[in-house]
Amino acid sequence: MEEEYIAGKHSVTEALRAGRSINKIWIAEGSQKNLTQPIMTEAKKKGIVVQLVDKRKLDTLVPDVQHQGVIAQAAPYEYAEVEDLLQAAQAKNEAPFLILLDEIEDPHNLGSILRTADCTGVHGVIVPKRRSASITATVSKTSAGAVEYVPVARVTNLGQTIDRLKEQGVWVVGTDVDTDSSLYDAEVFTGPVAIVIGNEGKGMGRLIREKCDVLIKLPMQGQINSLNASVAAGVVMYEVLRRRQSLGQG
Repeated sequence: MEEEYIAGKHSVTEALRAGRSINKIWIAEGSQKNLTQPIMTEAKKKGIVVQLVDKRKLDTLVPDVQHQGVIAQAAPYEYAEVEDLLQAAQAKNEAPFLILLDEIEDPHNLGSILRTADCTGVHGVIVPKRRSASITATVSKTSAGAVEYVPVARVTNLGQTIDRLKEQGVWVVGTDVDTDSSLYDAEVFTGPVAIVIGNEGKGMGRLIREKCDVLIKLPMQGQINSLNASVAAGVVMYEVLRRRQSLGQG
């Protein structure tokens, strides 16, 4: 597998902290010392080569990402197994709290969801291998380094994964505009739960929708009856955290 790039001060700093395998770091000449010095110090401690280069070289490495003058060349992102996510919950003595993304295609949405997942105690995120954003420099940058702490599993068949989770006692909750049940009325968030967030435009696929134990919608009062996928995911994640903390679980 080829190497990949991690761009931006936060993303590179968190990758270093998390012990990600990094081969080399490029820093743009003339970068602000207060931004880059901690990265250089940490890299030196770990024996990682740091090279000062023209900013234009960095622009060509990650043309679509705001790199802030810092790029790391890292070993490919290591996806977790679904079993690892459940074990992460068990290790913390917590009921599993998972996020399933049904064909979320925008890397910025995936990055934002990972960032909120880290803030709300999610044990892991599951994405399908096909028709889904994967972990890229853009995702890493948008997640502000959270990608190093929230494990992501990639599965061939999301429907089969849902069946396996249900067999292990996890309640699967789908977010859908065409249901009468409000997010605030759902009673399942304090036990083992997996929240499904659908595609940005189409929502959840029919098969995935049918496999959910419960469907919920977010209360809407405005004129536009939809929310950005990462915002909707964030609202649900914080509601799960609120319920769990009210029972002393969080």
